[in-house]
Amino acid sequence: MVRSMTGYGRASGAFEGEGIAVELSAVNHRFLECSFRLPYAWNALESALRETVKRQVSRGKVNITVRRERGPAGKPSFRFDPAVAQEYINASRELSSLMNSTGALSLDRLMTLEGVFFQEEEDRDLEVVNAALADVLDRALEQFNHTRETEGAALATDIRGQLAAMREALASIEVQLPGIASAYEERLRTRVAELTAEAGMKEDRIALELAMMADKADVHEEVVRLKAHFEHVDDLLNSKEPIGRELNFLAQEIQRESNTLGSKLRDIGVTKEVLRMKIELEKLREQAQNIE
Repeated sequence: MVRSMTGYGRASGAFEGEGIAVELSAVNHRFLECSFRLPYAWNALESALRETVKRQVSRGKVNITVRRERGPAGKPSFRFDPAVAQEYINASRELSSLMNSTGALSLDRLMTLEGVFFQEEEDRDLEVVNAALADVLDRALEQFNHTRETEGAALATDIRGQLAAMREALASIEVQLPGIASAYEERLRTRVAELTAEAGMKEDRIALELAMMADKADVHEEVVRLKAHFEHVDDLLNSKEPIGRELNFLAQEIQRESNTLGSKLRDIGVTKEVLRMKIELEKLREQAQNIE
């Protein structure tokens, strides 16, 4: 199943009278990169949640947001620490004296300083919290993967169309090969006559020249390899494993073989079909960048 690297998923659940909501979104990325936004009290669970994501996603930049909707029992308590407040006040007075200033630390400013007020909530078993979170995350991932598979199916359809066009271009080149071979043979005969006419040209030199000319015009291997690469792309599109990296590699190989084909067969008709193949290949490569 072809999957896009972009997608969205959301799920929610309840835990000990509180609500949990998980949202996932992803964009293209060469590797898997997970970014979490968790309630402060649950930050220690990030590593375990990351492993849950890695089991179902292999590539992409994934953003995961976990929201906690507190119930009455889960409301945090705010505490005031008078000792910390007094330390700030004393330090402020010492600084004012040092600077010969009459300024004083205001109440509004004092209330915002770290440690004067702090949040206190009941300790919870993080393993229990993790089990509840993992369940919601799994359901969000299910929706997330469904959207990626829907988009992936559309990408696969496009790639199959591009593959069909490249096969047509290659078939057209194959049809032209006999005529190209005849024209090449005529040029070869002319060259043999030229070589024979050259004074002192030895038989082994003539044989070498002919072998080099024949090798330059032989595209059998390139045609066979291109057909094999096309078959491989077909196989990948039917695979259940992530295919993005391998598809990118195959696109490079197809590019290499088509370049060689065009350079060996310097024919206007062949050049036209090679260009057509390259245009479709470029479309394929762009689509492959979106695939997991």
